[in-house]
Amino acid sequence: MKYNEISHFSHPQHILNFEYTEVPFKCDGCKEVGIGSHYRCSFCDFDLHMHCTVRSLSISHPFYTKCSFQFLSRPPGDTPRYCNACEKDVTGFVYHCKSCGFDLHPCCAKLPMVLDDGEVKLHLYRKVSAPCHRCGRKGRSWSYRSACKKYNLHVACVREMLVESWHELYFGRGKGTRKLETRIPNLKNNLQTPHKRSKGKVKKCCEMAGLALQFVISAVLGDPTTLIAGVIGALMSRG
Repeated sequence: MKYNEISHFSHPQHILNFEYTEVPFKCDGCKEVGIGSHYRCSFCDFDLHMHCTVRSLSISHPFYTKCSFQFLSRPPGDTPRYCNACEKDVTGFVYHCKSCGFDLHPCCAKLPMVLDDGEVKLHLYRKVSAPCHRCGRKGRSWSYRSACKKYNLHVACVREMLVESWHELYFGRGKGTRKLETRIPNLKNNLQTPHKRSKGKVKKCCEMAGLALQFVISAVLGDPTTLIAGVIGALMSRG
């Protein structure tokens, strides 16, 4: 077997090959959207996030210090379950805490606690008191928050923005024409900065946080590192 090939219990009939794509795919492990580095069977159109391919039997998380999350190939029981990070349904691979009943998608479980683009840092919080700049609501799901504490974005809202933007990119432009985009969608217009009329460091903080949204996107999609070069290029191209 080559270095870029693996066998996986979820797809025993064929070898999976390492691939990189900037076109979104649906992971056949956790059933969530993905992009970037992943493993794929081209014969069966079968894809796995890196986090779903290289799984841990058990993990801990700083937000749930008393929990021990075990990897399961499907959610336990017969009742619908949701991810405690993004509040989306759990329908495939999951990290589950039996004692507390908490569930985390594999990519949500591995979200970086800090995203740093060199100029501004976004910190991951379990809860924030300020409203999200996408939906305007408090609570709901984990959030990334800027250092100035004025910019908040739910992990759940990032997923929704991606689905909406990609649906428009792939199906919404030109009747009968499918326009393929090999880059992350520009989500800048989906957000409203709380400092539109203000000046100084706070305004710059939120402007940079808006650009750093790209890093949140790549993290949510399960590939927080290999998209950075492409993101930087996209930012530079905007001028």
